Amino acid sequence: MMSTTTGKIGFHFKGATYQTWYKLVGDLRTEVRPLIALHGGPGVSHSYVTPHTDLFASHGIPVILYDQIGIGESSHRKDAPKEFWTVDLFMDELENLLLHFGISGDFDLLGHSWGGMLASNFAAVRQPKGLKHLVIADSPASMALWEEGTASLVAQLPHDVQDVIKEHEEAGTTDDPAYEKAIQVFYKRHVCRLEAWPDELNASFAAMKDDPTVYHVMSVITCYHCGDPNNGVVFLDRNGPSEFTITGTLKTWSIIDILHTIKPPTLLINSVYDEAQDVCVLPFFNRIPRVKWVQFANSSHVPLFEERERYMQVVGDFLKLA
Repeated sequence: MMSTTTGKIGFHFKGATYQTWYKLVGDLRTEVRPLIALHGGPGVSHSYVTPHTDLFASHGIPVILYDQIGIGESSHRKDAPKEFWTVDLFMDELENLLLHFGISGDFDLLGHSWGGMLASNFAAVRQPKGLKHLVIADSPASMALWEEGTASLVAQLPHDVQDVIKEHEEAGTTDDPAYEKAIQVFYKRHVCRLEAWPDELNASFAAMKDDPTVYHVMSVITCYHCGDPNNGVVFLDRNGPSEFTITGTLKTWSIIDILHTIKPPTLLINSVYDEAQDVCVLPFFNRIPRVKWVQFANSSHVPLFEERERYMQVVGDFLKLA
């Protein structure tokens, strides 16, 4: 029987105390090394990474999910200045979670999208001695390369769709229904290719809609209208002049120069139709000393849903390696 525990952890940062909400699936008292799964965004809640709890059923791996500060069930800071929202903040929060569970000496770490950026940054900068395996899923090594990759995908859209996108972005009329329809073509190709988007994925974007503070400040993913267009779930949260241009504080983020310092064995994941195109993933493969790259042929940005069974097999088998 799957054991599930939820709760909140006090997180002290710059003279204030915040609460980090978590969900633990499995038992940390066993000898099986736990996995912490980091969600994307920044500012998209944990709900959509819930499928990783499959790893407990299939491989016996305890899995810890949590909402990063500013989203979901964790503390919110709508009044915080943009300087508050830094990569260091989220690395400190992760370290606090590891200490709370007493697993700093032995754990695995997986990050999806922004979560992979955070995970790789944490591995390279903080050099955690207890990190045994790292999984970077659908993530860029730099935001400049992310923009280069998404620009190439837009260039492959039908010309009439490209024309509509360009026309309305230049005119500043991105609330026009024609523009919304054109953008949905991109989402269905490169965010999630399933006919109906999973409830967990929609729930995560709904949480972003409820409080887009972190996302608006740091601004990573392209889908400012993310949601399932088939269900009419389209969230109109905008930041920046273009759907495919990063304007937040992470615009200049890059980890390329320090990737060689990542020590644990690393699994690198992306997909053929992914927003995280090969151009932004390749530096991980070229520079991390011990790395394996697996690409999913029938997925876009969320192979954890699109090819769920194979994805979990690949990740679970990697984590079980000595």
